[in-house]
Amino acid sequence: MAISMAAAVPTFVAKTSTNSKLAHLSSLQFPAALRIPRIRNNCLKSKPRFQTLKVASKKQTFASFDELLEKSEKPVLVDFYATWCGPCQFMVPILEQVSASMIDKIQIVKIDTEKYPTIANKYKIEALPTFILFKDGKPFDRFEGAMAADKLIQRIEASLAS
Repeated sequence: MAISMAAAVPTFVAKTSTNSKLAHLSSLQFPAALRIPRIRNNCLKSKPRFQTLKVASKKQTFASFDELLEKSEKPVLVDFYATWCGPCQFMVPILEQVSASMIDKIQIVKIDTEKYPTIANKYKIEALPTFILFKDGKPFDRFEGAMAADKLIQRIEASLAS
């Protein structure tokens, strides 16, 4: 007895009005991995949800995090993040934008709390992302959570002005 794949994998579709060309997009369905793909239009291709972002950065080697902070000529904004953290991933392009616009004022450093838990513990990182602005090697300002680029720039400039 042969069972077709279409019969073996049920699809739950909510009843929607058929007067909309996009009605099939608003229906409830199984996750895409469990559905049998239907090719309707080759022009409609979805983009992958997660993209690998290439970040241009200057690699420098320091004996310790403290040495990095002490030898920096500019204030250092440290982003404490984790690879599994959604808001941290949201901040990647925003930090690139902030870095480009404030390149002469600050240096931005990212610290993965999973790889460097001793540094995270030293600065009592309990929420991600956490940003600490260091001036002359010492913590100067601290704030948590994702924010828009313009708000982040305003916060940094206000901290540096005081």
